[in-house]
Order: sequence, then C-alpha cells, then structure tokens
Amino acid sequence: MRRLGPEEWSGLAMLVVCAGIGIPVVLGAADPDIPAALWVAVYTAWFVAIVAAAALEERRGTQRAVYAVSVVLSWVVVVTVPGGGLLPVLLVVVAAVGTEVVRLPASLVVVALNTVVIGITLARGGNDATGLLVGVGFYALIQVASVFSVAAIRREQQLRRDLAEAHVEQQTASVLLADAARTAERLRISRELHDLIGHQLTVLTLELEAARHRPGEAAREHVERAGRVARELLGDVRATVGELRTAPATDLREALRSVGRDVPGLDVAVEVDDAVQVDEEQTAALVRAMQEIVTNTLRHAGARELWVEVARDGEAVTLTAVDDGRGAATPIAGNGLRGLAERFAALGGAVDYDGRDGFRVLARVPAR
Repeated sequence: MRRLGPEEWSGLAMLVVCAGIGIPVVLGAADPDIPAALWVAVYTAWFVAIVAAAALEERRGTQRAVYAVSVVLSWVVVVTVPGGGLLPVLLVVVAAVGTEVVRLPASLVVVALNTVVIGITLARGGNDATGLLVGVGFYALIQVASVFSVAAIRREQQLRRDLAEAHVEQQTASVLLADAARTAERLRISRELHDLIGHQLTVLTLELEAARHRPGEAAREHVERAGRVARELLGDVRATVGELRTAPATDLREALRSVGRDVPGLDVAVEVDDAVQVDEEQTAALVRAMQEIVTNTLRHAGARELWVEVARDGEAVTLTAVDDGRGAATPIAGNGLRGLAERFAALGGAVDYDGRDGFRVLARVPAR
C-alpha cells in the first residue's frame, strides 16, 4: 500500500475543511438565495470539480476545463449566501489549486475575480465600509499568499526532480563509462597475450615439430612430450583470450544498484538472481532500462519506493520493476519507453508495462 506524504496529508486536511465549511448551510443555519437543495447540489458539484482538477495532472486540457468549472461553481456557492460566513475560504482553496493548473498570471486573474465576488458577498451581508474593506483585504492577502506559496513549493519540487534525474543520469553514465574502460583494457590485454605469448608458443611448437623428425628415439620421446605441453599451453592461452573477450565486464547487480543509489525522494531496491548471466550489450540495455524506469518514476509516478528484480526465466533474462505510485489506467509510451522498447527489440527481446496498480515494467532479453 502506498504511503501518504506531507503533500497528500495536507490535501486531505484541506478537503475536510472544505467539506465542513458547507455544513452550516446544509443544516439550515444559513439561508442561501437559491433553494437549499440546489445550493447543496452546486456545492457538491464544486467539491467534485476541485478534487478532479487537482488529480488530473496527466490530462492538462481536461484539467484546465474542470478547473474553470470549479471556479465558476465556487462563485455561485459563495455569492448566493449573504454574508458568506467562512465560505470565502473555498475561493482561497480555488486560488491555491489554480497554481498547479494554470500559469501564475492566470492564477492572479482568478484571485482578482475571487476578490470581487468576496466583496459582493460581504456587501450583501450588511458589512459597513470598514468591515468590507478589512474582509476583502484579508481574503485578498490570503489568496495571494497561498498562490505564491504553492508556486514556490512547486518550483522547489521541480528542482528536486531535476536534481534527482541528473543524479540518475550521472550514475548511469559512470557505470557505462567504467564498463567501456574495463572492456577496452580487457581487449588490449587479450591482443597482447595473443600477439606476444601466442606467437612465441606457435614458434616453439613448430620448432619442436621439426626436431621430432630428427634421428634418435630417446630424443624423439622427450620432444613429443614437449610438443604436447606446448600445444596445450597454446590452447590455454587462446581459451583465456576468448574468455577475456566475451566475459561480462560489469557486475550487473552493482551496476543497477549504482543507478538507483541515493536518489532523492525515492527508495530503490534491486535484486539480481545469481543465475543471471548477460553479455556487454545486454548489460548496457539493462542499465539503460534501469535509468529510464527510475527517471519515469521520479517524473510521473509520485512514488516513494521502487522495486527492481532481474531473474532468469527459462530461455530469457527478465527485469521487473514495480513502484508504489499513482499508476496510469491507460499508460501512453513517451520517447523514453519507445526508445527502451526499440533497444530491447534489437537484442531479440521486448518491453511491456502496466499502470493499473502502481506502474510495472517488464523487460526481457534472450538468455545467452
């Protein structure tokens, strides 16, 4: 189950406040200018609209339309109750939510219009000039403070996400650069072994082969034994060279953990089965998959934990990643996921994903 963070708890508290503000009208303590049942229906519609406007982050067009509806409904809810009581607080909530939906200038326009509605409501409630000025000024300042506070928090969150993504990218680049350096050094050693020792042993074998044809049975036996040893040694050198060329240069478990290590705001757990063996191309693909998964989790999931497991599944090696975020009922592949799928397809594998319960990614490559 996903853990709620401070933002979620503060949002829930604000929803409770919004629900409680309408109780006096519902109980008949205040009389709206329209039928009470109609007022309750409008109030309920506003409540649903403002919650939807805060939740529809992935559908910006729909989110703005719903937010516009919530703004108009909030005006109806407030202006139809003379004096307003605490109902103008709803307009403060509308202004604060607007900072996450529209740009700052548009939010300030909403604040100005809300202030006009508050002034009309307080005037209809019989407030004198001083009370009207104090009330309008108070709610205007609260709205402005809320808008700029939320905007500052959003900027800070975006900077944290950008920093976390840069951290993941830097960790991935470090892993792949270290892998490339080790690969280059292994190839250099293998070439030197082949060029120096291999050449010398080949010459030795040819010399001993020539000596084997010389007269003398006693010498022939020793020469033949030496020839066998030399050929075996040459085979060992060639096998060592081949192993150096093909053996994986990177510890996959440590490479994946390095990518997900110390990511701000996200706990990443990585498990790699001991039976998993991959070559350099597959290692690079899995490391890039890890980078893309962590980055997407930071950008879109709102998650606090991510679990990644790499295991051998029959004739394939699978990477499974699951987070505890909000998920997506109909996930749309962006450039990152499409590029990831193309990378695995080039290796004979595939990538699948599912957003119904958190977000799950399953990447497969053929075992080699």
